[in-house]
Amino acid sequence: MNTMTLWHISAWEFAALALAALLVGFSKTAVSGANTVSLAVFAAVLPARASTGVLLPILIVGDVLAVLTYRRHAHWPTLWRLFPAVAAGVVVGTLFLVWADDKVVRTSIGAILLLMAAVTMWRRRTARTEEEPESVTTRGGRIKARSYGVLGGFTTMVANAGGPVMSMYLLSAGFRKLGFLGTSAFFFLIVNLSKVPFSVGLGLIDGRSLLLDAVLAVFVLPGALIGKWAVNRINQRLFEKLVIAATVVGGLQLLLR
Repeated sequence: MNTMTLWHISAWEFAALALAALLVGFSKTAVSGANTVSLAVFAAVLPARASTGVLLPILIVGDVLAVLTYRRHAHWPTLWRLFPAVAAGVVVGTLFLVWADDKVVRTSIGAILLLMAAVTMWRRRTARTEEEPESVTTRGGRIKARSYGVLGGFTTMVANAGGPVMSMYLLSAGFRKLGFLGTSAFFFLIVNLSKVPFSVGLGLIDGRSLLLDAVLAVFVLPGALIGKWAVNRINQRLFEKLVIAATVVGGLQLLLR
């Protein structure tokens, strides 16, 4: 990528990136999936491929803050079930990035996000939400975990857009608010760290992009603090609606750009 373009941004464009970084922090500690808006802002201000490399370290900073906040609430059996499928999705996503242009990537991910939101809303209308996470040891649970895992790995690799896919999985599995946030925090910290070598190899991350990240990372912390304050004031029903709404908005943004 031509990282020189990262330094040719106006004050208004930098303000937009800073606001998007703040929203990353908020999404990691409050409404997972809301950072699809950040994804769209970064892609609008920066070249599409460059935006992916700049956003990844910002997401990792948010992941670390989320893990520190919700580390006691992670459901590790779910995580271990997901990781092999996610790894496969990341590899497929890396190969996809080698040849796919931006329009194909945006359209594919936008369609996937809207499909996942529709499936989740349909499931929630036809079945009562359980208090505990759905068992991942059943055949149906394993198939669902693998399907969402591959989709999550693919979308997070090609556009840092795995959040909504995994949000739909965790909601469909019946996770409550804190379990949802704790499980997703560890999931994305591990997955995003594993993506770094691939992104460096593709030329999406280099010294110049990391310097810009160092400046923008300052704005992630206040966003995380706002999210931590807000999540205790959001009931479970509203929380789920906000997650689904953020997924729909993110999918439409990708399809309509």
